[in-house]
Amino acid sequence: MTIRLHNYWRSSASHRVRIGLGLKGLAYEYVVVNILHKQQHDDAYKARNPMAQVPTLEIDGISLTQSLPILEYLEERFPSPPILPRDPYLRARCRILAEIVNSGIQPLQNMATTKAVKAFGGDADVWPKQFITDGLAAFARAAEDTAGKFCVGDAPTIADCFLIPQLASARRFGVDIARHALLLAIEERCLAMPAFADAAPDRQPDAVKS
Repeated sequence: MTIRLHNYWRSSASHRVRIGLGLKGLAYEYVVVNILHKQQHDDAYKARNPMAQVPTLEIDGISLTQSLPILEYLEERFPSPPILPRDPYLRARCRILAEIVNSGIQPLQNMATTKAVKAFGGDADVWPKQFITDGLAAFARAAEDTAGKFCVGDAPTIADCFLIPQLASARRFGVDIARHALLLAIEERCLAMPAFADAAPDRQPDAVKS
C-alpha cells in the first residue's frame, strides 16, 4: 500500500497529519506542495483538493482532505494503536480540543487570512496574536478536566496532534505561552516520542533553514 501526503513543511494542518501517520506507524511518501509558490493552485492539485489547501492524503486509491477527517479516517482504517479513546465521552473531549484549534484558532492565523488583513491595511503580525492567546487559554481550561500525561489520559490522541503544531505556531507568531504549564508539560512528553519529533516542521525535506 502506497500512502502519499501532499503537504508543506510549515503548515500546521500538515504537521497534524504527519504526527498522526507517525503515531500509527505508517510510512508515507512526502510530496511537497509549496504554498508560497502557489503550487496548491495548480490544476492537478486542485483536482485532488478543490479548496487548494494542504494537506491532501492519497490512500486506498482515494484522496482525503482536511486534517481532522484525515486523522479520523486513519483511526478507523488502522485502529491500532488508537489515537482516540474507547470511551465515548473522552472521544468527544478529544474532538472538542481538536476543534478549539481547528475552528477557533487556525483559520484566523492562516496565510490567506493574514494576507487579507494586510491587504485591508491591518497589521498581519499583530492580528493573530489575541486569537491564539485566547484559543490556547480555552484549550488549557478544557484540557484540565481530561489531562493525564497527554491531553486526554495517558496516551497521545488526536487532541495532541492538534496541540503540538499550534504551540509551534504560537511561538512563530510571538505569543507568550509560558503561563501554560500544563500544555508545555504535555508538549515535552510528546516531543520525546519519535512520531512527534520526526513530524516537526524543521525536520521536513522542504524546510527553509534560517
